[in-house]
Amino acid sequence: MQSSVLAFATDLLDEGADTFFGNLTDRAGVGGVSLASVYHAARDVFPHNPRRVVRHLEPGAAYFRPDPARWAGRRLRPTPSTAIGDRDPFAEAATEARRRGLRLHAWTVFCHNDRLGFEHPDCAPANAFGDRHLTELCPAAPEVREYAVTLVGELARYGVDTVRAESLHFHGLRHGYHHERYFEELGPVAEALLGICFCAHCRAAATRAGVPADEVAAAVRTELRRRLADDAAAAEPGALDELAGGALAAYVDASAATVTALAAEVTAEAHRHGMRLNFMDGGGPGKGWLAGIDLPALTGAAHRIETLGYARTPEAVREKVAAFALHGVRPQDLAVILRPMASDCDGPANLAAKVTALRDLGVPEVGFYHYGLMRLSSLDRIGAALAG
Repeated sequence: MQSSVLAFATDLLDEGADTFFGNLTDRAGVGGVSLASVYHAARDVFPHNPRRVVRHLEPGAAYFRPDPARWAGRRLRPTPSTAIGDRDPFAEAATEARRRGLRLHAWTVFCHNDRLGFEHPDCAPANAFGDRHLTELCPAAPEVREYAVTLVGELARYGVDTVRAESLHFHGLRHGYHHERYFEELGPVAEALLGICFCAHCRAAATRAGVPADEVAAAVRTELRRRLADDAAAAEPGALDELAGGALAAYVDASAATVTALAAEVTAEAHRHGMRLNFMDGGGPGKGWLAGIDLPALTGAAHRIETLGYARTPEAVREKVAAFALHGVRPQDLAVILRPMASDCDGPANLAAKVTALRDLGVPEVGFYHYGLMRLSSLDRIGAALAG
């Protein structure tokens, strides 16, 4: 079973290569590191960082040095984080990983990019009223697709084994933003409808698939106005697949085809450079329809589906993996991320049982979240679990 720990480049820079990689090999005993190459805004607490306990991560920042020639004339381009100064953490990590016999993976956030969304609103998703969701990029926009493919090619320069593709899909309304507020209860149907993208690119894709996109948008606006105006209406259940005479379901299916096609494009680019691509599924089986996630189709498009195995018990982790089979995804097509911290594990035996469960099911790859956000004792749990 392949194994790695997810980490930030700032973990490497703050601790130094000897401490950082020493903890990965001597304490966690993993075979690789999944280093964030592009990441979204965050404010995190770092229990064992020697330089700072609380750090803000910049919106949509890159943690490698982009090649200017690759991005000449492009509006969408990665901007290096100010936290890395004039260093290239990916180059440093690649050198150290090779020296120590570890795999280097690029954990890459694609479409959840506040920086690029605010700078280029026309590349952000738009709801049925035309309001832009500026914290992300739309997978249907040609410039976004070009950005994603070029980004994968950039990462190949570092000898990356796998691109862990996070946020290569739509997101919906409630994805998390500073002071994001809903003072009236919207209800799950209104929230879902507000999260569907009706930008020109998505409408064009739906139209090519034979869906009356403008009629669907009009029906969604009417339904949203009804629910926004009245508490009782907001609380009503609703069958989204019946809205607009069933055309909304076809519209969302066209969005899923857009995501699958993009996943296939970036996977082909990764493969061309000798890399694999894991598609991070954004929530698990049954939760990704409105995000454009078609698990059976994506299994054919990407090398693996990567999912969060966050759960308190080994039995719950087994159930999560088993649920994928109902959607045409075999255990051997999966990579599963576990959390060894107290939020999920009550001790070393708990994590060891989860790793054993994944091995028994035939899952070929496990990741652990997250190096800088866990205590050192959680790294020791990983080592004990993998050794067992």
